[in-house]
Amino acid sequence: MNALFLKYRIPLLGALIGGLAGWLYFRFVGCAEGSCAISSNPIRSTLFGAMLGLIGLSGDSKPAKSES
Repeated sequence: MNALFLKYRIPLLGALIGGLAGWLYFRFVGCAEGSCAISSNPIRSTLFGAMLGLIGLSGDSKPAKSES
């Protein structure tokens, strides 16, 4: 279990930070009328933020080699 956590610590941290950011967006910006698809519900907002954080930090951080 510990080895698995160490292997995926960066994407998991991204999902955690993204989820927190999604919840904070719901809490402080939100949607006044309730018609917004993502920001009107705290669970959707948190999951959407976690998904974006996971996608943002799970990619390869090394630049691609260019063939010259």
